[in-house]
Amino acid sequence: MLTDYKQIHKIPNRFTFPFCYVPLPEIERASQELIDRINTSADLKSLFSEGKMMGVLMVEEKSKAGISFLYAFSGSVGGKSRIDGFVPPIFDLLEPQGYYKHEEAEISALNAEIKNLEEKGGDIHEEIAALKAERKRKSICLQEWIFKQYIVHNAQGESSSIWAIFQERGLIPPGGTGDCAAPKLLEYAYTHGMKPLAMGEFWYGASPYKEIRHQGSFYPSCMGKCGPLLSFMTQGLEMEANPLDEDQDTEADYTILYKDSSIIVVSKPSGMLAVPGKSLKVSLLERLRKDLDDKGIESCHRLDMDTSGVMVFARNPAAKAEISRQFEQRETSKTYIARLSAAPGLALPPERGRIILPIAADYYDRPRQMVDFENGKQAVSDYEVLSVNDDGSIDIRFTPLTGRTHQLRVHSAHPQGLGRPIVGDRLYGSSGGERLHLHAESLTFTHPENGKRLTFRAEADFLFGK
Repeated sequence: MLTDYKQIHKIPNRFTFPFCYVPLPEIERASQELIDRINTSADLKSLFSEGKMMGVLMVEEKSKAGISFLYAFSGSVGGKSRIDGFVPPIFDLLEPQGYYKHEEAEISALNAEIKNLEEKGGDIHEEIAALKAERKRKSICLQEWIFKQYIVHNAQGESSSIWAIFQERGLIPPGGTGDCAAPKLLEYAYTHGMKPLAMGEFWYGASPYKEIRHQGSFYPSCMGKCGPLLSFMTQGLEMEANPLDEDQDTEADYTILYKDSSIIVVSKPSGMLAVPGKSLKVSLLERLRKDLDDKGIESCHRLDMDTSGVMVFARNPAAKAEISRQFEQRETSKTYIARLSAAPGLALPPERGRIILPIAADYYDRPRQMVDFENGKQAVSDYEVLSVNDDGSIDIRFTPLTGRTHQLRVHSAHPQGLGRPIVGDRLYGSSGGERLHLHAESLTFTHPENGKRLTFRAEADFLFGK
């Protein structure tokens, strides 16, 4: 469970912000050590090969005045919640003689009884409805009981149940809350006299069917289950700032490509919000209104904050309505340039192709999207390979034929797409500290007043090594 490193590159002054981070070299090294340990153990490899989120926590042991590493896995594997070398669960639901197992058995018995009655048929609807109501009551009560048993701590010495933490926000904990790697690691550290210093969560094993996960890639903690929980558990730690709230690069600025009385076409830099958001960053829309002294400027479409490239803004209501209509009716045309991460062992994609994968929001981990063949909306992207670079990365031109949230990022990273996250995409598996290498290269639309078809282009700076 604990690994000592005699040579630590640098002891961090602030704890990892779990919802957006670049892992420290020590965390990456510890994760690789864990991967190697699993790979060389037939038993561990068999348990984890189907895919599991793992966690590494760098801690300072107050009693030994040394630096160590803790390991955890999310949930359970092979019906086990306790495995040597990993921290234990916060509360063990799999205890054979425990209350949970007893109540779970009763609910299972109700399920079997309902199924038998439904198969028999006949005029027994009221009986079935009563059994379903009892099953629902027992399930709700069991969920509440579970989360009242999960008692967690923070760096201020405070403790609370997961139920109370969510109730304070008017929320009910989703199933599985408290079983992720991060809260397991923090709880073990707090209750064993250790100071958390840095953390990272990465994937091991086969990629899941829906979510985008690659072995060895780091991912931020989910907001649905771990958002409220880790916000409590990290109180008292000196935390890194949320990168999304940091001031944007003052050297990066927008460039006006064209303007007239109806429209403004701009090349947006990476790291600048397109329109006002939840953070305190000043958006491109606000900058334009101020710099051009024109409060009538309105957005017609959006780019992610980390995506650079061409955008069009309207200067009057009629222009906004017409350009927005063109986007909605797919009368506009866009191309993007992306640099995809190297993927040793993965065959290069064909020079040209089309990706068709349905996309839906990951309900418990927004803003992340996932591939969902049952509930997702069809997303279509054409691509052309521009070059294969010396470091194994690939430069690609995308032409999206639909406009789903994070469409190109998902199509790049998902194994059924290109299987290579965009460089700098910390949300979908690229752990590098660089900017997101995704750039809106061109935009074609019809001028809202004179009816002329216009195309505007802006070069991607990362193609030139910047």
